Amino acid sequence: SVLVLSLELNIQMNDLGVDTKGGGKSSAAADKVVEEIRVKGGKAVANYDSVEDGEKLIQSALDAFGRIGEILRDRSFARTSDLDWDLIHRIHLRGSFLVTRAAWNHMKDQKFGRIIMTASAAGIYGNFGQANYSAAKLGLLGLANTLAIEGRKYNIHCNTIAPVAGSRLTETVMPPDLVASLKPEYVAPMVLWLCHEQCQENGGLFEVGAGWIGKLRWERSQGHTVREKNQPMTPEAVRDQWDKVCDFTDATKPSTVQESLQSIVSVLSRVESEGEVDANPTAAAASASGINPTEAVGQKLPPTTFSFNHTQCILYALGVGMSTKDPDHLRFLYEGHPDFGCLPTFGVIPSQAAMMDGGLSSIPGLNIDFTQVLHGEQYLELYKPLPTSGELTSEATIADVLDKGSGAVILLDVNTYSGSELVCYNQFSVFVVGAGGFGGRRTSEKAKAPLPPPKRAPDAVVIDSTTRDQAALYRLSGDWNPLHIDPSFAAMGGFKAPILHGLCSFGFAARHVLTQFADNDPSRFKAIKVRFVKPVMPGQSLQTEMWKEGNRIHIQCKVKETDAIVLAGAYVDLHSTSEDSPENLTQGGGLQSELVFAEIGRRIKDSGSELVKKVNAVFGWEITKDSKNAAQWTIDLKNGSGSLHTGPYSGKADVTFTVSDEDFMEVVQGKVNPQKAFFSGKLKVRGNIMLSQKLEVILKDYAKL
Repeated sequence: SVLVLSLELNIQMNDLGVDTKGGGKSSAAADKVVEEIRVKGGKAVANYDSVEDGEKLIQSALDAFGRIGEILRDRSFARTSDLDWDLIHRIHLRGSFLVTRAAWNHMKDQKFGRIIMTASAAGIYGNFGQANYSAAKLGLLGLANTLAIEGRKYNIHCNTIAPVAGSRLTETVMPPDLVASLKPEYVAPMVLWLCHEQCQENGGLFEVGAGWIGKLRWERSQGHTVREKNQPMTPEAVRDQWDKVCDFTDATKPSTVQESLQSIVSVLSRVESEGEVDANPTAAAASASGINPTEAVGQKLPPTTFSFNHTQCILYALGVGMSTKDPDHLRFLYEGHPDFGCLPTFGVIPSQAAMMDGGLSSIPGLNIDFTQVLHGEQYLELYKPLPTSGELTSEATIADVLDKGSGAVILLDVNTYSGSELVCYNQFSVFVVGAGGFGGRRTSEKAKAPLPPPKRAPDAVVIDSTTRDQAALYRLSGDWNPLHIDPSFAAMGGFKAPILHGLCSFGFAARHVLTQFADNDPSRFKAIKVRFVKPVMPGQSLQTEMWKEGNRIHIQCKVKETDAIVLAGAYVDLHSTSEDSPENLTQGGGLQSELVFAEIGRRIKDSGSELVKKVNAVFGWEITKDSKNAAQWTIDLKNGSGSLHTGPYSGKADVTFTVSDEDFMEVVQGKVNPQKAFFSGKLKVRGNIMLSQKLEVILKDYAKL
């Protein structure tokens, strides 16, 4: 067993030198491997202690490097002795426990650790004659999964591999020619990557061998409930529903104990409350709440069109607090201004019709009480500055439905087009009070996550007063909810008076960022994300606190009079200024890589939807020149019909590459092998490195570099 703590190739080779049954003792095996490593320029030291002497083994590694960087007794089950069982478990399971425990506090102290548990296909699938070995190896997986959870906050990651490689162990159960072809060299790079500080994989299980790597995960059928309240559960009932119990149609993939227990908990609550349980626990809970994610997710709402001219743009600007008292505001309030333009957050207006026009009520699986609907979060991204007139078409899709217990969250993705050109993308996060408890997932990878601000004083603060009629003015842009104008309706919602629209506060905060950090230039605006926390009363003052982190401006909005936070986890992403844009760097003799990304952009524009289906990933590229960051590109082939972004990306890339402009061109033109570039340090990768294989889909046959 090897436990690697050091990022350098400092390796402690631990081998008792026993034979495959645990007998005898020799230092030859460990010494041979150590010598091979040293010849190759690495650092290694041999250790001959048993893994049960975990403290000695770890101390040996610490003495050598300052940091931390098996046997078989196959028997058929009937012939397995206590010694056969105990020895295997002592070496494989207890030994791994002791070694890891000895290293654990060192890892916690240095706030870094990478642990690789070595399981086996025998543990995952079972194998004749290896009951003892199979049980120990699967036990390692359970140990690794728990360590992944406990170590996460200390930057300690734990993964499990089930390798297939030629060794002294596998030569007893495999033909010699197969053992010869399964070289350990085809497993070691996987281990090295999992040990690297850039690798964020945690709690994974991988099969690896012969240069192939596959990730495994659990899958569970929807299941079938076979009992009723105050009625015995019988084996006959189990027998009669067995096919349904084992039906993996629409299977779930629980990844935590909490997710695993959700269906059980929903069954118990339904049994006690109604006395009879629907056959499918998720469907039963869904029926009670009126929400069924299986039916709803992926459904498209009827398309909506929005026709407008400069009047709507000006009305919106007034609605979010712009005034002729400020000369800089005139460019958004006067259609005759030479720089007349539309505020970027106007992008929510065309898309909100998808919700305002009752589109959600047409979706199967969303039988909800619309008086209990609250706007929870909002994300907006622009792909070009908004026009000041024209006709826009919005296409909305139910991206996901989440169970928050006290309610449900509906994620609505809306793409807005001018003709065939994508103008902007919105994600509405809608909370439905009292609609939870249907057994769905609590989180979604599709959700645009809010982010906390830095823990320091803000770089800028703007205080802006709303007027008594702010909500009455803002509603003219299309949000006609009487909650914002009718006192009696507001009272029904528990408010003393009509409240300000959340998206009005959203507009105030965004223009504060434009004023402070973008010279009021709407072309600099890229995206905004906010979480709505508390309402604002018209006439109160909004205080926007801002923290600049590169091209991302974190924001928090408060009511000045009460200090209550109204917008949290919020940020605005800006495009770089023209002086440091990739285009200007290229014109100055800088970046050849821009030509490649231009080709990729054309490919996405032509076949984006097809690529999204094939790839389903987001790739980030950080291009350097003269050891300095020169450009940042994001290839989004997961959302919408695909897109290419320059500058900071508001979402999360699945894998990010950092490489110099020169080395990038060498790689894409085939002059340098990508693997060699990676292992030589020229190409740095963080995230899911295996997704890099899908880049070929983007370039093959299209980018003639």
